[in-house]
Amino acid sequence: MSKKKFELNRAGVAELLKGQEIQDLLAGKATEIQSRCGDGYEQDVYVGKTRANAMVQATTYQAKRDNLKNNTILKAVR
Repeated sequence: MSKKKFELNRAGVAELLKGQEIQDLLAGKATEIQSRCGDGYEQDVYVGKTRANAMVQATTYQAKRDNLKNNTILKAVR
């Protein structure tokens, strides 16, 4: 059995996780989740320190109340 050594290119992985392709993929998923939630929810994609991130949040009072009572965002992620 041969022993092969694998070395990860950390700079390349970091560049990949922050890249435009990943941001587009996350934006698509966040848009799907937002559409399942209904009115009063917004989505955003931003690049953090180590990777791109997407979020969906309730912005109106009615949406915040709905999310508190029914876990709307969590159920839409499934």
